[in-house]
Amino acid sequence: MMRSLYSGVAGLKTHQTKMDVIGNNIANVNTTAYKSSSVTFADLMSQTTQSASGANQSTGVGGVNARQIGLGVKSGAINVNITSQGSAQSTGNPFDIMITGDNFFVVSDGLSNYFTRDGSFYVDGVGNLCMTSTGYNVKGWGVDPETLSIKKDSVQSLRIMSSDNLTYPPEATTKGLVEGILDKNDTDVNSESGKYVNLNFYDSLGYEYTARFAIKSTDVEGEFSVELNKIMDSKGKELDLSEAQDLFGSQTSVQDQESVVFNSNAYAWDTTAKTLTNADGTTVVADLNAINIPPTTADDQAALDAIAKAYGFDGSTDSFLNLYVMDGENKVKVSNLLNNAKNGSSPSIFDPDNDAATTTNNFTAAGRFFTGSVLKFNTDTGLFESIDGSVKGDTVLGTSKLISDEEKKTSNFEDIALNWSGISMFNNNGTSTVTATYGDKDGLGTGRRLGDMIGVSIQRDGCIYASYDNGMTKLLGQIATASFPNASGLEKHGDNLYEATMNSGSFDGIGVDVTASGGYMSTGVLEMSNVDLSAEFTEMITTQRGFQANSRIITVSDTLLEELTNLKR
Repeated sequence: MMRSLYSGVAGLKTHQTKMDVIGNNIANVNTTAYKSSSVTFADLMSQTTQSASGANQSTGVGGVNARQIGLGVKSGAINVNITSQGSAQSTGNPFDIMITGDNFFVVSDGLSNYFTRDGSFYVDGVGNLCMTSTGYNVKGWGVDPETLSIKKDSVQSLRIMSSDNLTYPPEATTKGLVEGILDKNDTDVNSESGKYVNLNFYDSLGYEYTARFAIKSTDVEGEFSVELNKIMDSKGKELDLSEAQDLFGSQTSVQDQESVVFNSNAYAWDTTAKTLTNADGTTVVADLNAINIPPTTADDQAALDAIAKAYGFDGSTDSFLNLYVMDGENKVKVSNLLNNAKNGSSPSIFDPDNDAATTTNNFTAAGRFFTGSVLKFNTDTGLFESIDGSVKGDTVLGTSKLISDEEKKTSNFEDIALNWSGISMFNNNGTSTVTATYGDKDGLGTGRRLGDMIGVSIQRDGCIYASYDNGMTKLLGQIATASFPNASGLEKHGDNLYEATMNSGSFDGIGVDVTASGGYMSTGVLEMSNVDLSAEFTEMITTQRGFQANSRIITVSDTLLEELTNLKR
């Protein structure tokens, strides 16, 4: 009689344990990445009242089974449904990550490593990727500074917002590309100033500059001159190129052209005082002797600009000074004519033909000197042929000659390899479309300014990339994962964390790539609890009935005992 009482008690305790597990499952129905548990029962033990006997072959009597009375039930095991994937819950937070597969995130409190499926992360005050609930650091692999690839060594904290990662360093431009159509009938190409083409580029500190080239037609069919006109900073201020001559082009060349007469009849020179006045007697240049040619000061430049304007030249003053006139068989620059006028030698700008009887304020230019490159096209096909003799179209803009630090004579610039082979000489209704861009056809050598971090993205394999407002991206690290032979053997630690046990398998301290076993990570979503409420409610009903039935065992046994004690009455 007492056996049935204790069997009932054991049944009540065991069903209470199952109810505890069910209650915990239901309580965690909305816990991120929670894995439900289930209970299996096992009989407790049995009392053998008669052992089994074997058959007696000599007498023909058969064997008898053992007589055993069970003494109750116990919890056989509490299993965690750890391999069942929970549904995805969208959050929109880029640091919320869900693992699809059987792997676990690795986190640490600074002393021990723990494992979790809860991918609710954030970046803390020092830039580390951490668990939102506990603040534990998420572990992963860093980037090898030499190869700039992931170094799969012992896992470490992922500091993705360090000072080094908040900005992307600038870089000097080293390559450029010139492409488009150069129409020989373009009025700009045929003007004195030429067709301007701007190339933007960066120095090694990330400052932006603009190199302006002028493409001008010549009297030779299919040939054009390409000259570096100026270099300006981002505010439009021109750089001083006085110590950086011949930045572009192989050598100073002479370019013949049809004779052009430059008139100055509205102006007059006083050959004695070396003064230039206009028609109303207003002084334009007070003293030619006081002007440095080429100019070295702003006053020199202003005076020479006025002289070029007086002669009706519509190009730059530098181009005006580089025009030449014929002195017999010699070619004399206008700049030399002005200097001759200063020192009284002949010929001068007062009398270019050195004939006093025909002295006028005019001169006839037969061509010009220029420092740059000769651009040639095939006159039959209109395709690019060469520049400075290079059929591949390669030239160099020698910006490394520009001095950035006058005191130390150092330069923040790199030479820029420019390729011109993308230009063609086709008819485009008098409009040229030539443009210059930094970088080559593969986008290399573009240079860049300093970039500020504008975003962080996490790839399917856990690699973390930062994007910057200068168009660059940078690999910051990779989230490592842990894999166990028997994940169900992990021990719950609380806070959605697990610890490795002897039966789960150990963590080697390095971890594995989540994609190695076919898994992947998704951002902006979290794994939900895998608790099935319908199954839990069903289990609750059967548990309740089991508990009621076991309580009836105790009630009935008590009634039987009561009848037994009443026999003495």
